[in-house]
Amino acid sequence: MKLSELLAGIQITTNQVSGDPEIHEVRYDSRAVQPGDLFVAIRGFETDGHKYIAAALEKGAAAIVCEQAEPGMPAVVTPSSRQALAQIGANRFGHPAEKLTMVGVTGTNGKTTSTYLIKHILESQGAKVGLIGTNQNLIGDEAIDTERTTPESYELHALFAHMAEAGCTHCVMEVSSHSLVLDRVYGIRFAVGAFTNLTQDHLDFHHTMEEYRQAKAILFANCGKALINMDDPAGEKMLLDAKCPVETFSVKADSASIVAKDIRLHADSVDFVVSAEEGISRVHLGIPGGFSVANALTALGVCRALDIPLDKAAAALKTAHGVKGRIEVVPTDTDYTVLIDYAHSPDGVENVLRAVRGFTKGRVIALFGCGGDRDRTKRPKMGAIAARLADFCIVTSDNPRTEQPDAIIADILEGMKDTRTPKEVIANRPEAIHYALGMAQKDDTIVLMGKGHETYQEINHVKHHLDEREIVAAYFEK
Repeated sequence: MKLSELLAGIQITTNQVSGDPEIHEVRYDSRAVQPGDLFVAIRGFETDGHKYIAAALEKGAAAIVCEQAEPGMPAVVTPSSRQALAQIGANRFGHPAEKLTMVGVTGTNGKTTSTYLIKHILESQGAKVGLIGTNQNLIGDEAIDTERTTPESYELHALFAHMAEAGCTHCVMEVSSHSLVLDRVYGIRFAVGAFTNLTQDHLDFHHTMEEYRQAKAILFANCGKALINMDDPAGEKMLLDAKCPVETFSVKADSASIVAKDIRLHADSVDFVVSAEEGISRVHLGIPGGFSVANALTALGVCRALDIPLDKAAAALKTAHGVKGRIEVVPTDTDYTVLIDYAHSPDGVENVLRAVRGFTKGRVIALFGCGGDRDRTKRPKMGAIAARLADFCIVTSDNPRTEQPDAIIADILEGMKDTRTPKEVIANRPEAIHYALGMAQKDDTIVLMGKGHETYQEINHVKHHLDEREIVAAYFEK
Protein backbone atom coordinates (compact mmCIF):
# COMPACT_ATOMS: atom_id res chain seq x y z
CA MET A 1 0.00 0.00 0.00
CA LYS A 2 1.29 3.45 -0.89
CA LEU A 3 2.28 5.78 1.95
CA SER A 4 -0.20 8.39 0.70
CA GLU A 5 -3.04 5.86 0.95
CA LEU A 6 -2.10 5.00 4.54
CA LEU A 7 -1.96 8.69 5.47
CA ALA A 8 -5.38 9.60 4.04
CA GLY A 9 -7.38 11.73 6.48
CA ILE A 10 -4.43 12.43 8.81
CA GLN A 11 -3.49 15.98 9.79
CA ILE A 12 0.08 16.46 8.53
CA THR A 13 2.28 19.27 9.80
CA THR A 14 5.37 18.43 7.73
CA ASN A 15 6.13 15.75 5.13
CA GLN A 16 9.87 15.11 4.66
CA VAL A 17 9.45 11.81 2.75
CA SER A 18 10.65 11.77 -0.84
CA GLY A 19 8.11 10.42 -3.31
CA ASP A 20 5.34 8.01 -2.33
CA PRO A 21 7.00 4.74 -1.25
CA GLU A 22 5.24 1.40 -1.19
CA ILE A 23 4.86 0.34 2.46
CA HIS A 24 5.38 -3.32 3.37
CA GLU A 25 3.84 -3.22 6.88
CA VAL A 26 3.06 -0.79 9.68
CA ARG A 27 4.98 -1.07 12.97
CA TYR A 28 4.90 0.85 16.23
CA ASP A 29 7.51 -1.38 17.93
CA SER A 30 10.96 -0.60 16.48
CA ARG A 31 12.15 -4.13 17.30
CA ALA A 32 9.72 -5.55 14.72
CA VAL A 33 10.67 -3.17 11.89
CA GLN A 34 11.75 -4.74 8.59
CA PRO A 35 12.94 -3.09 5.35
CA GLY A 36 10.14 -1.15 3.66
CA ASP A 37 8.02 -0.77 6.81
CA LEU A 38 6.37 2.37 8.15
CA PHE A 39 7.33 3.06 11.76
CA VAL A 40 4.86 5.06 13.86
CA ALA A 41 6.49 6.56 16.96
CA ILE A 42 3.90 6.60 19.76
CA ARG A 43 4.34 7.61 23.39
CA GLY A 44 3.69 4.74 25.82
CA PHE A 45 3.58 4.12 29.58
CA GLU A 46 7.23 3.32 30.09
CA THR A 47 8.94 4.71 27.02
CA ASP A 48 8.56 6.95 24.00
CA GLY A 49 8.70 5.59 20.46
CA HIS A 50 10.49 8.75 19.35
CA LYS A 51 13.59 7.41 21.12
CA TYR A 52 13.72 4.52 18.67
CA ILE A 53 13.32 6.33 15.36
CA ALA A 54 17.05 5.98 14.58
CA ALA A 55 16.89 2.24 15.32
CA ALA A 56 13.86 1.87 13.02
CA LEU A 57 15.68 3.68 10.20
CA GLU A 58 18.74 1.48 10.69
CA LYS A 59 16.49 -1.56 10.20
CA GLY A 60 15.27 -0.20 6.89
CA ALA A 61 12.08 1.68 7.70
CA ALA A 62 10.92 3.45 4.54
CA ALA A 63 9.26 6.29 6.47
CA ILE A 64 8.45 7.49 9.97
CA VAL A 65 5.26 8.98 11.38
CA CYS A 66 5.99 11.02 14.48
CA GLU A 67 5.27 14.21 16.39
CA GLN A 68 8.78 15.66 16.00
CA ALA A 69 11.60 14.89 13.58
CA GLU A 70 15.11 16.00 12.69
CA PRO A 71 15.48 17.89 9.38
CA GLY A 72 16.19 15.60 6.44
CA MET A 73 14.73 12.54 8.16
CA PRO A 74 12.15 10.63 6.00
CA ALA A 75 9.38 11.55 8.40
CA VAL A 76 5.76 12.66 8.36
CA VAL A 77 5.10 14.94 11.32
CA THR A 78 1.60 15.02 12.82
CA PRO A 79 0.15 16.54 16.02
CA SER A 80 -0.79 13.10 17.41
CA SER A 81 1.00 9.89 16.45
CA ARG A 82 -1.59 7.85 18.32
CA GLN A 83 -4.48 9.33 16.36
CA ALA A 84 -2.44 8.86 13.21
CA LEU A 85 -1.86 5.17 14.03
CA ALA A 86 -5.61 4.66 14.47
CA GLN A 87 -6.36 6.29 11.12
CA ILE A 88 -3.54 4.36 9.43
CA GLY A 89 -5.04 1.12 10.78
CA ALA A 90 -8.48 2.04 9.43
CA ASN A 91 -6.97 2.91 6.03
CA ARG A 92 -4.78 -0.20 5.90
CA PHE A 93 -7.67 -2.60 6.51
CA GLY A 94 -10.36 -0.82 4.50
CA HIS A 95 -12.28 0.84 7.36
CA PRO A 96 -13.68 -2.46 8.68
CA ALA A 97 -15.43 -0.94 11.72
CA GLU A 98 -17.80 0.78 9.31
CA LYS A 99 -18.92 -2.66 8.09
CA LEU A 100 -19.94 -3.73 11.63
CA THR A 101 -22.53 -2.56 14.12
CA MET A 102 -20.22 -1.46 16.93
CA VAL A 103 -21.18 -1.73 20.61
CA GLY A 104 -18.88 -0.36 23.35
CA VAL A 105 -19.17 -1.00 27.08
CA THR A 106 -17.13 1.02 29.56
CA GLY A 107 -17.01 1.13 33.36
CA THR A 108 -14.92 -0.24 36.22
CA ASN A 109 -16.82 -3.46 36.83
CA GLY A 110 -19.28 -5.53 34.87
CA LYS A 111 -17.86 -4.91 31.38
CA THR A 112 -16.86 -8.49 30.66
CA THR A 113 -20.07 -10.18 31.73
CA SER A 114 -22.21 -7.47 30.11
CA THR A 115 -20.47 -7.87 26.74
CA TYR A 116 -20.90 -11.65 26.82
CA LEU A 117 -24.61 -11.25 27.63
CA ILE A 118 -25.03 -8.76 24.78
CA LYS A 119 -23.29 -11.19 22.43
CA HIS A 120 -25.56 -14.00 23.59
CA ILE A 121 -28.75 -11.99 22.99
CA LEU A 122 -27.61 -10.81 19.56
CA GLU A 123 -26.72 -14.36 18.54
CA SER A 124 -30.14 -15.57 19.70
CA GLN A 125 -31.58 -13.23 17.04
CA GLY A 126 -29.40 -14.66 14.27
CA ALA A 127 -26.49 -12.20 14.32
CA LYS A 128 -22.89 -13.29 14.02
CA VAL A 129 -20.95 -11.42 16.68
CA GLY A 130 -17.32 -10.60 17.33
CA LEU A 131 -16.18 -9.77 20.85
CA ILE A 132 -13.14 -7.91 22.17
CA GLY A 133 -12.55 -8.03 25.91
CA THR A 134 -10.50 -8.77 29.00
CA ASN A 135 -10.83 -12.55 28.81
CA GLN A 136 -10.36 -13.10 25.12
CA ASN A 137 -11.24 -11.91 21.65
CA LEU A 138 -13.83 -13.85 19.73
CA ILE A 139 -14.26 -13.84 15.97
CA GLY A 140 -17.31 -15.97 15.39
CA ASP A 141 -16.42 -19.20 17.21
CA GLU A 142 -12.67 -18.53 17.00
CA ALA A 143 -11.05 -17.54 20.32
CA ILE A 144 -7.93 -15.39 20.40
CA ASP A 145 -6.06 -14.70 23.64
CA THR A 146 -5.48 -11.07 24.57
CA GLU A 147 -3.06 -9.23 26.88
CA ARG A 148 -4.99 -6.00 27.38
CA THR A 149 -8.68 -5.12 27.56
CA THR A 150 -8.54 -2.98 24.42
CA PRO A 151 -5.73 -3.77 21.93
CA GLU A 152 -3.64 -1.04 20.29
CA SER A 153 -5.53 0.69 17.47
CA TYR A 154 -3.72 -1.03 14.60
CA GLU A 155 -4.48 -4.51 16.02
CA LEU A 156 -8.05 -3.41 16.62
CA HIS A 157 -8.64 -2.64 12.96
CA ALA A 158 -6.99 -5.92 11.99
CA LEU A 159 -9.47 -7.69 14.28
CA PHE A 160 -12.39 -5.77 12.81
CA ALA A 161 -11.27 -6.80 9.33
CA HIS A 162 -11.04 -10.44 10.40
CA MET A 163 -14.54 -10.20 11.90
CA ALA A 164 -16.02 -8.66 8.76
CA GLU A 165 -14.35 -11.28 6.54
CA ALA A 166 -15.75 -14.03 8.78
CA GLY A 167 -19.26 -12.68 8.26
CA CYS A 168 -19.74 -10.92 11.57
CA THR A 169 -22.52 -8.34 11.62
CA HIS A 170 -21.76 -6.93 15.07
CA CYS A 171 -18.76 -6.28 17.28
CA VAL A 172 -19.21 -5.95 21.04
CA MET A 173 -16.17 -4.66 22.91
CA GLU A 174 -15.03 -3.59 26.32
CA VAL A 175 -13.71 -0.06 26.06
CA SER A 176 -11.19 0.70 28.79
CA SER A 177 -10.41 4.17 30.10
CA HIS A 178 -6.82 3.69 28.92
CA SER A 179 -7.98 2.99 25.38
CA LEU A 180 -10.09 6.14 25.33
CA VAL A 181 -7.34 8.41 26.65
CA LEU A 182 -4.65 6.79 24.48
CA ASP A 183 -6.75 7.01 21.29
CA ARG A 184 -6.87 3.26 20.69
CA VAL A 185 -10.52 3.63 19.64
CA TYR A 186 -10.02 7.01 17.94
CA GLY A 187 -12.27 7.44 14.92
CA ILE A 188 -14.52 4.45 15.72
CA ARG A 189 -18.23 5.23 15.66
CA PHE A 190 -20.23 3.11 18.09
CA ALA A 191 -23.90 2.45 17.43
CA VAL A 192 -24.43 2.11 21.19
CA GLY A 193 -22.15 2.85 24.14
CA ALA A 194 -22.93 1.73 27.69
CA PHE A 195 -21.64 2.85 31.11
CA THR A 196 -21.79 0.28 33.93
CA ASN A 197 -20.27 1.98 37.00
CA LEU A 198 -17.28 3.88 38.34
CA THR A 199 -15.30 2.76 41.37
CA GLN A 200 -11.68 3.21 42.43
CA ASP A 201 -9.23 1.65 39.98
CA HIS A 202 -6.38 2.78 37.72
CA LEU A 203 -5.61 5.89 39.78
CA ASP A 204 -1.95 5.24 39.11
CA PHE A 205 -2.79 6.33 35.56
CA HIS A 206 -5.70 8.76 35.92
CA HIS A 207 -4.65 10.28 39.31
CA THR A 208 -8.17 11.35 40.41
CA MET A 209 -11.64 9.81 40.26
CA GLU A 210 -12.91 12.77 38.24
CA GLU A 211 -10.12 12.35 35.69
CA TYR A 212 -11.00 8.65 35.55
CA ARG A 213 -14.69 9.49 35.00
CA GLN A 214 -13.89 11.99 32.26
CA ALA A 215 -11.85 9.32 30.49
CA LYS A 216 -14.88 7.00 30.47
CA ALA A 217 -17.09 9.85 29.22
CA ILE A 218 -15.02 10.17 26.02
CA LEU A 219 -16.91 7.14 24.71
CA PHE A 220 -20.17 9.08 24.59
CA ALA A 221 -18.77 11.64 22.19
CA ASN A 222 -18.51 8.86 19.60
CA CYS A 223 -21.83 7.04 19.93
CA GLY A 224 -25.16 7.06 18.16
CA LYS A 225 -26.91 6.19 21.44
CA ALA A 226 -25.79 5.94 25.07
CA LEU A 227 -26.98 3.72 27.93
CA ILE A 228 -26.09 4.89 31.45
CA ASN A 229 -26.46 3.30 34.89
CA MET A 230 -28.31 5.87 36.99
CA ASP A 231 -27.75 3.90 40.21
CA ASP A 232 -24.06 4.81 40.07
CA PRO A 233 -23.07 8.14 41.66
CA ALA A 234 -21.24 9.08 38.44
CA GLY A 235 -24.31 8.40 36.32
CA GLU A 236 -25.72 11.94 36.48
CA LYS A 237 -22.44 13.52 35.33
CA MET A 238 -22.09 10.92 32.56
CA LEU A 239 -25.61 11.79 31.45
CA LEU A 240 -24.79 15.51 31.30
CA ASP A 241 -21.52 14.90 29.41
CA ALA A 242 -23.03 12.61 26.77
CA LYS A 243 -23.04 14.03 23.24
CA CYS A 244 -25.76 11.72 21.94
CA PRO A 245 -29.30 10.55 22.82
CA VAL A 246 -29.30 8.72 26.18
CA GLU A 247 -31.27 5.83 27.66
CA THR A 248 -30.88 4.91 31.33
CA PHE A 249 -31.25 1.85 33.54
CA SER A 250 -31.77 1.36 37.27
CA VAL A 251 -32.80 -1.05 40.00
CA LYS A 252 -34.00 1.86 42.14
CA ALA A 253 -35.43 4.71 40.05
CA ASP A 254 -38.73 4.18 38.22
CA SER A 255 -37.88 7.18 36.06
CA ALA A 256 -35.15 5.25 34.22
CA SER A 257 -35.77 3.99 30.68
CA ILE A 258 -35.40 0.38 31.82
CA VAL A 259 -35.93 -0.76 35.43
CA ALA A 260 -35.52 -4.01 37.37
CA LYS A 261 -38.23 -4.85 39.91
CA ASP A 262 -39.20 -7.80 42.11
CA ILE A 263 -35.57 -8.92 42.34
CA ARG A 264 -34.97 -12.40 43.77
CA LEU A 265 -31.44 -13.61 44.48
CA HIS A 266 -30.60 -17.32 44.54
CA ALA A 267 -27.43 -19.31 45.14
CA ASP A 268 -26.96 -19.94 41.44
CA SER A 269 -29.10 -17.34 39.68
CA VAL A 270 -31.16 -14.14 39.79
CA ASP A 271 -34.78 -13.52 38.84
CA PHE A 272 -36.44 -10.16 38.27
CA VAL A 273 -39.02 -8.29 36.25
CA VAL A 274 -37.70 -5.81 33.71
CA SER A 275 -39.93 -2.84 32.96
CA ALA A 276 -39.72 -0.40 30.04
CA GLU A 277 -42.07 1.85 28.10
CA GLU A 278 -43.15 -1.00 25.82
CA GLY A 279 -44.01 -3.39 28.65
CA ILE A 280 -42.61 -5.84 31.20
CA SER A 281 -40.84 -9.19 30.97
CA ARG A 282 -39.65 -11.78 33.46
CA VAL A 283 -35.88 -12.38 33.45
CA HIS A 284 -33.99 -15.44 34.70
CA LEU A 285 -30.19 -15.34 34.57
CA GLY A 286 -28.07 -18.27 35.76
CA ILE A 287 -25.38 -16.06 37.30
CA PRO A 288 -25.68 -15.28 41.05
CA GLY A 289 -25.24 -11.93 42.79
CA GLY A 290 -27.02 -8.60 42.91
CA PHE A 291 -24.54 -7.15 40.41
CA SER A 292 -25.81 -9.73 37.88
CA VAL A 293 -29.05 -7.75 37.74
CA ALA A 294 -27.15 -4.61 36.70
CA ASN A 295 -25.18 -6.60 34.11
CA ALA A 296 -28.40 -8.03 32.72
CA LEU A 297 -29.95 -4.55 32.53
CA THR A 298 -26.88 -3.32 30.64
CA ALA A 299 -27.29 -6.10 28.09
CA LEU A 300 -31.05 -5.65 27.81
CA GLY A 301 -30.73 -1.88 27.44
CA VAL A 302 -28.07 -2.15 24.72
CA CYS A 303 -30.05 -4.71 22.74
CA ARG A 304 -33.20 -2.64 23.13
CA ALA A 305 -31.28 0.32 21.66
CA LEU A 306 -30.41 -1.99 18.75
CA ASP A 307 -34.15 -2.55 18.18
CA ILE A 308 -34.36 -6.05 19.63
CA PRO A 309 -37.74 -6.42 21.38
CA LEU A 310 -37.42 -6.48 25.16
CA ASP A 311 -39.35 -9.73 25.56
CA LYS A 312 -37.08 -11.55 23.09
CA ALA A 313 -33.93 -10.20 24.74
CA ALA A 314 -35.21 -11.20 28.19
CA ALA A 315 -36.08 -14.70 26.98
CA ALA A 316 -32.58 -15.13 25.53
CA LEU A 317 -30.96 -14.54 28.94
CA LYS A 318 -32.49 -17.79 30.23
CA THR A 319 -29.85 -19.72 28.30
CA ALA A 320 -26.88 -17.42 29.06
CA HIS A 321 -23.99 -18.75 31.12
CA GLY A 322 -21.34 -17.22 33.33
CA VAL A 323 -17.94 -16.05 32.12
CA LYS A 324 -14.59 -17.67 32.93
CA GLY A 325 -13.10 -16.04 36.01
CA ARG A 326 -16.32 -14.34 37.09
CA ILE A 327 -17.81 -16.22 40.09
CA GLU A 328 -16.56 -19.36 38.36
CA VAL A 329 -17.15 -22.62 40.22
CA VAL A 330 -14.09 -24.87 40.27
CA PRO A 331 -15.13 -28.54 40.17
CA THR A 332 -14.14 -30.37 43.35
CA ASP A 333 -15.43 -33.54 44.94
CA THR A 334 -15.89 -31.88 48.32
CA ASP A 335 -18.67 -30.66 50.61
CA TYR A 336 -17.46 -27.07 50.26
CA THR A 337 -17.36 -24.70 47.26
CA VAL A 338 -14.38 -23.12 45.49
CA LEU A 339 -14.96 -20.00 43.38
CA ILE A 340 -12.61 -17.95 41.20
CA ASP A 341 -13.31 -14.27 40.53
CA TYR A 342 -11.38 -11.44 38.91
CA ALA A 343 -12.24 -8.98 41.72
CA HIS A 344 -9.23 -6.66 41.92
CA SER A 345 -10.70 -3.38 43.12
CA PRO A 346 -12.43 -2.39 46.38
CA ASP A 347 -15.86 -2.40 44.75
CA GLY A 348 -15.16 -5.69 42.97
CA VAL A 349 -14.15 -7.38 46.24
CA GLU A 350 -17.23 -6.03 48.00
CA ASN A 351 -19.60 -7.12 45.24
CA VAL A 352 -18.36 -10.67 45.01
CA LEU A 353 -18.14 -11.22 48.77
CA ARG A 354 -21.66 -9.83 49.29
CA ALA A 355 -22.93 -12.14 46.58
CA VAL A 356 -21.19 -15.16 48.11
CA ARG A 357 -22.35 -14.21 51.60
CA GLY A 358 -25.92 -14.35 50.30
CA PHE A 359 -25.84 -18.07 49.54
CA THR A 360 -23.07 -19.54 51.73
CA LYS A 361 -24.29 -21.62 54.68
CA GLY A 362 -20.87 -22.00 56.27
CA ARG A 363 -17.88 -19.66 56.32
CA VAL A 364 -16.77 -17.33 53.54
CA ILE A 365 -12.99 -17.72 53.11
CA ALA A 366 -11.47 -14.85 51.08
CA LEU A 367 -8.08 -15.31 49.43
CA PHE A 368 -6.66 -12.23 47.70
CA GLY A 369 -3.73 -9.92 47.04
CA CYS A 370 -3.18 -6.69 45.12
CA GLY A 371 -1.30 -5.90 41.93
CA GLY A 372 2.12 -4.27 42.08
CA ASP A 373 2.99 -1.03 40.26
CA ARG A 374 -0.64 0.05 40.50
CA ASP A 375 -2.71 2.34 42.73
CA ARG A 376 -1.47 1.72 46.28
CA THR A 377 -4.37 3.52 47.95
CA LYS A 378 -6.82 0.76 47.12
CA ARG A 379 -4.80 -1.92 48.95
CA PRO A 380 -5.85 -1.12 52.56
CA LYS A 381 -9.42 -0.54 51.33
CA MET A 382 -9.55 -4.02 49.82
CA GLY A 383 -8.13 -5.45 53.04
CA ALA A 384 -10.74 -3.68 55.16
CA ILE A 385 -13.61 -4.82 52.92
CA ALA A 386 -12.45 -8.44 52.92
CA ALA A 387 -12.08 -8.43 56.70
CA ARG A 388 -15.58 -6.98 57.07
CA LEU A 389 -17.37 -9.38 54.74
CA ALA A 390 -15.41 -12.63 55.06
CA ASP A 391 -15.14 -15.01 58.00
CA PHE A 392 -11.50 -15.80 57.31
CA CYS A 393 -8.96 -13.97 55.13
CA ILE A 394 -5.85 -15.33 53.44
CA VAL A 395 -3.64 -12.50 52.19
CA THR A 396 -1.30 -13.53 49.41
CA SER A 397 0.42 -12.27 46.25
CA ASP A 398 -1.32 -11.28 43.02
CA ASN A 399 0.81 -9.85 40.18
CA PRO A 400 3.61 -8.15 42.13
CA ARG A 401 5.28 -6.96 38.92
CA THR A 402 8.35 -5.00 40.02
CA GLU A 403 7.30 -4.56 43.67
CA GLN A 404 8.17 -6.82 46.58
CA PRO A 405 5.17 -8.99 47.52
CA ASP A 406 5.78 -8.39 51.24
CA ALA A 407 5.51 -4.61 50.72
CA ILE A 408 2.20 -5.00 48.90
CA ILE A 409 0.89 -7.30 51.62
CA ALA A 410 1.93 -4.77 54.28
CA ASP A 411 -0.24 -2.15 52.56
CA ILE A 412 -3.20 -4.55 52.56
CA LEU A 413 -2.74 -5.39 56.25
CA GLU A 414 -2.93 -1.68 57.15
CA GLY A 415 -6.62 -1.85 56.33
CA MET A 416 -7.13 -4.94 58.48
CA LYS A 417 -5.29 -3.95 61.62
CA ASP A 418 -8.38 -2.84 63.56
CA THR A 419 -10.49 -5.85 62.58
CA ARG A 420 -11.06 -9.09 64.46
CA THR A 421 -11.47 -11.30 61.41
CA PRO A 422 -8.94 -14.14 61.62
CA LYS A 423 -6.38 -14.13 58.85
CA GLU A 424 -3.30 -15.86 57.53
CA VAL A 425 -0.52 -14.30 55.45
CA ILE A 426 1.04 -16.62 52.85
CA ALA A 427 2.88 -14.75 50.09
CA ASN A 428 3.30 -17.79 47.83
CA ARG A 429 -0.06 -17.98 46.03
CA PRO A 430 -0.13 -21.76 45.30
CA GLU A 431 0.75 -22.43 48.94
CA ALA A 432 -1.97 -20.01 50.04
CA ILE A 433 -4.53 -21.85 47.90
CA HIS A 434 -3.44 -25.20 49.34
CA TYR A 435 -3.86 -23.76 52.84
CA ALA A 436 -7.40 -22.59 52.02
CA LEU A 437 -8.35 -25.98 50.61
CA GLY A 438 -6.94 -27.74 53.64
CA MET A 439 -8.75 -25.63 56.24
CA ALA A 440 -12.17 -25.46 54.51
CA GLN A 441 -15.08 -27.27 56.14
CA LYS A 442 -18.53 -28.46 55.10
CA ASP A 443 -20.70 -25.69 53.53
CA ASP A 444 -17.81 -23.19 53.39
CA THR A 445 -17.10 -21.15 50.27
CA ILE A 446 -13.53 -20.32 49.27
CA VAL A 447 -13.29 -17.25 47.02
CA LEU A 448 -10.02 -16.94 45.09
CA MET A 449 -9.97 -13.28 44.06
CA GLY A 450 -7.82 -11.24 41.74
CA LYS A 451 -6.64 -13.62 39.03
CA GLY A 452 -9.95 -14.60 37.45
CA HIS A 453 -9.35 -15.60 33.83
CA GLU A 454 -5.59 -14.98 34.09
CA THR A 455 -3.33 -18.01 33.91
CA TYR A 456 -0.08 -16.31 34.89
CA GLN A 457 1.63 -14.35 37.63
CA GLU A 458 3.76 -11.40 36.55
CA ILE A 459 7.03 -10.95 38.47
CA ASN A 460 9.72 -8.50 37.32
CA HIS A 461 8.33 -8.26 33.78
CA VAL A 462 8.19 -12.05 33.41
CA LYS A 463 4.87 -13.92 33.23
CA HIS A 464 5.06 -17.24 35.06
CA HIS A 465 2.36 -19.86 34.43
CA LEU A 466 -0.17 -19.94 37.26
CA ASP A 467 -3.64 -21.33 36.69
CA GLU A 468 -5.69 -21.53 39.88
CA ARG A 469 -7.89 -24.24 38.38
CA GLU A 470 -4.83 -26.44 37.89
CA ILE A 471 -3.61 -25.71 41.42
CA VAL A 472 -6.95 -26.78 42.89
CA ALA A 473 -7.10 -29.91 40.72
CA ALA A 474 -3.52 -30.89 41.60
CA TYR A 475 -4.27 -30.53 45.32
CA PHE A 476 -6.97 -33.19 45.14
CA GLU A 477 -4.84 -35.51 43.02
CA LYS A 478 -2.31 -35.94 45.83
